[in-house]
Amino acid sequence: MKFVDLVYPLYERRLVKEIAELPRPKHVGVILDGNRRWAKEQGSSTIDGHKVGASRIEHFLDWCEESKIGHVTLWLLSTENLTRDSEELSYLFELIESTVENLGSTNKWRIVPVGALDLLPASTGVVLKEVAEKTKAVNTMTVNIAVGYGGRREVIDAVRTVLSDHAQLGTSLEELARTIDIEHISQNLYTKGQPDPDLVIRTSGEQRLSGFLLWQSAHAEFYFCEAYWPDFRKVDFLRALRDFGARHRRFGA
Repeated sequence: MKFVDLVYPLYERRLVKEIAELPRPKHVGVILDGNRRWAKEQGSSTIDGHKVGASRIEHFLDWCEESKIGHVTLWLLSTENLTRDSEELSYLFELIESTVENLGSTNKWRIVPVGALDLLPASTGVVLKEVAEKTKAVNTMTVNIAVGYGGRREVIDAVRTVLSDHAQLGTSLEELARTIDIEHISQNLYTKGQPDPDLVIRTSGEQRLSGFLLWQSAHAEFYFCEAYWPDFRKVDFLRALRDFGARHRRFGA
């Protein structure tokens, strides 16, 4: 047994004790980044990187549930990713479908797809909708699966919905321009009815949002982890919670 295998369980228990009395986030957003770079450094194929990354998701959700997190948003595929090589995309969609089906089959969490489903292959959209329907009565942790997701697209879709709804009510553009407020947009986002994320984690060392939950993350705390997603461990997650709990949140004040 390697020395690190002996040390990490001790370190994990120490972290659990350290965060026991600290505030916890209600909603954690995660940018699952680094699958391709992990694969390259391992001398493996890109597909292997995505496969290993997908295998980490259920473990991560278990950690969130243990930590009493109420909502989690996992960004699996952005609108920009839809321009990737067709062979890689085809495998990614199959992997997303099987991963979401497996998560749904556990019946442990409520699965909610967020994103522009009309941009996805029909089979992927069907799987996401079916699993959402199957788990809608589960009242534990809500897991948002962001596929074909882009923050700008989400805001545009929300504005379009507001305009369409008010057009049906006969509201003039002038009147809407005078009365539209934050709630009009918030109530029409993909995550409507959920608390905004208060912690956003990005793996792989990149320090940017890339459009993830642009509207909802206005007051979120950000945690950037050097580990690639396939290497993301429970201790990395616990450190993120410790960092969050130690911060003095001012909400822009």
